[in-house]
Amino acid sequence: MSLVIGLTGGIASGKSTVAKMFTELNIPVIDADVIAREVVEPGEASYKQIVEVFGEDILGPDGSINRPKLGSIIFANEEKREQLNQIVHPAVRQRMLKKKADYIEQGEKCIVLDIPLLFESRLTALADQTLVVFADEKTQLKRLMERNQLSEQEAMNRITSQMPLIEKAKLADELIDNSHSIEKSKEQLFALLKKWEIIE
Repeated sequence: MSLVIGLTGGIASGKSTVAKMFTELNIPVIDADVIAREVVEPGEASYKQIVEVFGEDILGPDGSINRPKLGSIIFANEEKREQLNQIVHPAVRQRMLKKKADYIEQGEKCIVLDIPLLFESRLTALADQTLVVFADEKTQLKRLMERNQLSEQEAMNRITSQMPLIEKAKLADELIDNSHSIEKSKEQLFALLKKWEIIE
């Protein structure tokens, strides 16, 4: 039996850092964000739908979707964001399930589904265990401003556009507190993997 872990967090909470730790342990990580980029590439069904809904203004010179341009539309408009999600999410889910099935077939002991909107999109049924990477809001804000060169207000808008991390923490089976050092987070991850009998 493969153990499927649903990994999630908030923006700048350190989820990618933890995902990398899984990868370093040779545990396959299926990244929803990577798949979300794949399904909107020219030629894909989702790409055609997005262009139909949002118009050709959102395309770059090479015909691919200009993500910042599309982002500025959907971050400012909930209805538009919902429209985009209804196109992209089903396509992402389908592809993730296919990859998950492939890994199970290959006999992987543990598979990680890295899904930013695990709870919001009600995808917890895809995983046996849910794991939230947590950081307090102050840490989140500081990291996001530094990482994306955003003003405090811009960073705050992005954080508040998501379900509060504290809420996700309550919903999760397990938690890694990533407000401190990477070493501390690694210790917590190893403890969990031992508990789940993935590593000795």
